[in-house]
Formats: sequence, structure tokens, C-alpha cells
Amino acid sequence: MSIETTVTQAWQRQAAWLWLLLPISWLYGLITMLRRQAYKMGLLSSYRAPLPVMVIGNISVGGSGKTPLIITLVNHLQEQGVNVGVISRGYGGDTSQMPALVTTKSLPNVVGDEPCLIVNVTGVAMAVCPNREQAITTLLATYPELQLIIADDGLQHYALQRDIEWIVVDAARGFGNEQLLPTGFLREPMSRLKGADVIYHESLETVATYHKDHNYQPQSRLTMHLKADGMQRLWPSTSINRQAKREGLETGSKVHAVSGIGYPQRFFDTLSALGYDVIGHPYPDHYDFSLTELLQYSDHPIVVTTKDAVKIKALIFKHTDRQSLTAEYQMLIDRLWVLPVMAVLSDNCYSNLQQRLSHLGIETRAC
Repeated sequence: MSIETTVTQAWQRQAAWLWLLLPISWLYGLITMLRRQAYKMGLLSSYRAPLPVMVIGNISVGGSGKTPLIITLVNHLQEQGVNVGVISRGYGGDTSQMPALVTTKSLPNVVGDEPCLIVNVTGVAMAVCPNREQAITTLLATYPELQLIIADDGLQHYALQRDIEWIVVDAARGFGNEQLLPTGFLREPMSRLKGADVIYHESLETVATYHKDHNYQPQSRLTMHLKADGMQRLWPSTSINRQAKREGLETGSKVHAVSGIGYPQRFFDTLSALGYDVIGHPYPDHYDFSLTELLQYSDHPIVVTTKDAVKIKALIFKHTDRQSLTAEYQMLIDRLWVLPVMAVLSDNCYSNLQQRLSHLGIETRAC
């Protein structure tokens, strides 16, 4: 088990030994505060893009449902006639080849897994680079007609000025012990949420419980939840297993749930809620799987997330392109499944967005 996985699990169960790291958290918090103030006071320079920028991020480490949210948001904006582009740090990619445009032919090991997923699903104009100014410049050089740029996971990147901020909070996961890294999993203190547009990622069960316990008006809270979109084969079945070609993955089946996302437990819980008998295998976020590694899960079907599927498909394509698929690998491919999910936003999320865009002079078809 990796150090990252160990610490993540310690955060989830709020292990007592984490409090030994509190002095480091205090130092981290001081540095974070001084850095943000330096940008506010102009002591550190920041970049103002020539068009509006919307930042979507979170104050916690680990998955919050941000990528499905961006996909839904991009699809919505495209339907509303807004020319939208996306930039990202391109985590997990090759920084020596950045800034780079992301296309449907881009590889995860070059531009990152999440950018590949976003572009494959939406076809949006996208560029990646740790330097967001360079990413925007690269994007506008090819797509000068863009009206809005969405910055994926740039909340703490204060070198980039922004016009809209959406902070995604996993309501089911909460804030743990409410401490900064490394004692807790917060990148910034909870005070960062004050006055911000916060999108609470809730399960339907969480929504019902929160309504009952807190008696609040739903319209006062911006929310989203993830909806499973039906199990799919990750790759067309090979000819070696003709029975697998005919069969689907029935509810109630025992499955290996293999996940390299920020909060894998959510993926495992989703599969369980759909009726599958789940054997969970959590890996670090953005983990680079190998087909050889997946061979160990030979007794049951393997289900992965859409983000992990992007990388695994690239591996399979590399093997098939070299015509090096043995019978063992062909059987593995027949066991691979992916569970797509989509973000469902509350109506007031769209109302909030339209008001923000209108204020920036961006008209939508709903206006």
C-alpha cells in the first residue's frame, strides 16, 4: 500500500496519530495565508486573461466530483451557444511537452487523464500547462473566438485572476477533522467558503437526511449529485471468448472495483448501491495502471471509473497496435467494464451561472 493511500485512509477514519502533525499544518496555514495576501496586495503578480475566467476547484484533497461537473457544465454552455474552452494543469502528463492542446488523439501520459476524459466526452477546446497563462495563450492562439474559459482545479492558483469561482464540496465526505494538510485533508481553511459560490456534491440519501435534520430551504443551497449512466464494456470483446461477447454484467454479480481516483470509496459505494457485490481495490489518485497488474483480478469482472478507463484504453491500444495480445490479455479485456457517471446540477446552479455570465456580458440562449 502506498504512502498516499495510507494517509488518505487515515484522513477518512480521522486517525488519532494525525494530530502529531499539527505543527506542520500550522506552518502550512501560515504560508498559505501569506501567499494569498501577497497576491491580493499585488506583491506577487497575477495574470488577467483577455476574456472571462471561471475557476472550478475545491479546498480539500481528493475527489469531489469536479470532473463530471465540468463535463456537465461544458455540455450545458455549448447547448446555450457559448464558445467555452477549458484549461488544466495536466496533472500526470509530461510537462516537457506543455503547453499543449488536448485532442481526442491525445494520450493520458502526455496531457493527463482528466483532460483526455473531458475532451473525449465533450469535444471542448482545451489546453494544459502548469503555467495557466501559457495554457490560455496557447488555447486562444488556436481558438480566438472563445467567450469563456473554465479553469479546472485552479482554486489555489492565485497567479490567475478569475471572474467566477465555484467551489465543489463533497457533502457526504465532509471536512474530516477540519484541519489543514497534513493533519487533515484541507488545502485551505473552511473560512475560504464564506461568501463563495459553493456547490455541494450530495448523494440523494445525503440530501434527504440533511433536509430532515436541518430543515433548510433547498433553493438556498447549490447542489449536484452523480448519476450512474449504465455499465459499459471498456473495450470491444475479443474473439477468444465468444460467451463474453453475448453476456452483460448483471446486477448482483461479484466484481473487482479498481479505482485510481481521489476518493475511491464513492465509486465503491455507487457500485454497491447498484446491486453489485463489490471487492474494492483503491489506488492512489491518477495511478498509472499496467495490464500486467490487472491480470491478478482474474476470478471476477473488473469495473473501473471513466478516468481510469482513459489510461487503460491507451494501454490496450498500444498492445493491440503491436499485435502483442496473448490469450491471457484477451481474457483480461473481456473482463473489463467501465461505469460512466454524469453530474446532475440543481436548477439554481444554472440560475447562478446565468446571472454570473450576464453580469460579464456573455449572453446565452436562455437570456
